[in-house]
Amino acid sequence: AVGGRAEASKVRNGMLKAFVEGRFTVGDDDAAARIVTDAGADVDEDGSVIALRTVAADGRSRAHLGGRSVPVGVLSELSEQVIAVHGQNDQLRLLRPAEQRAVIDRFAGEDVGRPLAAYRQVREEWLAVLTELSERSNRSREMAQQADLLKHGLNEIDAVAPEPGEDVELTEQIKRLAAVDELRAMATEAHAAVSGAQDGDPDAPGALGLVGEAVRRLVSAEDSALRDLVPRLEEASTLLSDVGAELGSYVENLDADPALLEKVLARQADLKRLTRKYAADVDGVLAWAEDARRRLESMDTSEEALAALALRRDELAVQLVAHATEVSAARGKAAAELATAITKELSGLAMGQAELEITVEQRPAEHGDRQALAIDGHAVHAGPDGVDDVELLLRAHNGAPPLPVHKAASGGELSRVMLAIEVVLAHA
Repeated sequence: AVGGRAEASKVRNGMLKAFVEGRFTVGDDDAAARIVTDAGADVDEDGSVIALRTVAADGRSRAHLGGRSVPVGVLSELSEQVIAVHGQNDQLRLLRPAEQRAVIDRFAGEDVGRPLAAYRQVREEWLAVLTELSERSNRSREMAQQADLLKHGLNEIDAVAPEPGEDVELTEQIKRLAAVDELRAMATEAHAAVSGAQDGDPDAPGALGLVGEAVRRLVSAEDSALRDLVPRLEEASTLLSDVGAELGSYVENLDADPALLEKVLARQADLKRLTRKYAADVDGVLAWAEDARRRLESMDTSEEALAALALRRDELAVQLVAHATEVSAARGKAAAELATAITKELSGLAMGQAELEITVEQRPAEHGDRQALAIDGHAVHAGPDGVDDVELLLRAHNGAPPLPVHKAASGGELSRVMLAIEVVLAHA
């Protein structure tokens, strides 16, 4: 049922198939649920799934999970998540130090989980400050050179003081100034076509005059269909009047000052000098300047900046020590309670004289350890799971010295120790 080898010998004589069926409970978000979902199987409403294995008399086997046919390997993957077989050499994860620490943490629950979460949060910031302080100290010369280049660029940009989109506006303004005579003639002719000749020549009334004449002719018409057109013509007259006024204003304000053109061209040259060095356009230059300012803030290698970082490092270290000490204390308390509970379970597993001890000791920091933390005058390693090394010791019988569990226990005893731990941790 858990994906092991199928043997035809398991089929009863005279029968065609053997069936093995099991119902397994899986969590909502754990690995077991993902295995079931990935296989296309369905989890029942009560959170369980049925696994079925059939073995035919000829040795062929089939596997089903949640009503779907699946490869046998899927049952094997599922069993790894929901079943622990405790036999000799079947379960050796207890030998790993990290697993022994996890046993304590699971048993302690929130008493360890809460300060450990706070410890990890502070540790993350503490490591970031350590890294930044180290980089600023070790790369001070290189960073100072980079800072000088950034400052030079910012000074250049600030001296020109470009505005967003200014290069586009200047291009349009230069086109206007360079073609001012052509634009004036064009606008003047358009104004005459709309508003009529400036000298009031009746032979050149313009569109506005012609529309006005049409209104005068239709307003007194006896046919209502013609009179109904008058409001629309008046609306057109109003629109033409507005356009004529704008064209007249455009002509009046059109500047043909050669000095202005020269000034605008000089400003455009200043902007082009920046866009050649820092970005494709003025908006890109401004973005470069903003990024440069942010980089300069993080590249401050002055004594004041380094001192501020060192102060923050020390403040975080104090917080980290407090959280680590709380974690260690909670683990020590849980270790004593867990050892007693496991020893009690061992008495029911034919190990009546065995006694389990769990030690919680701070791990000394090695020379040059970047994550060293001073606690009570001793340098300890501040790892992601705290500063503690946890070890399970087994006293096999009365008078025997406590030894690491993998040294004191035989293969069968180790399996029973692991089973006792699983029983005690059932609530977790």
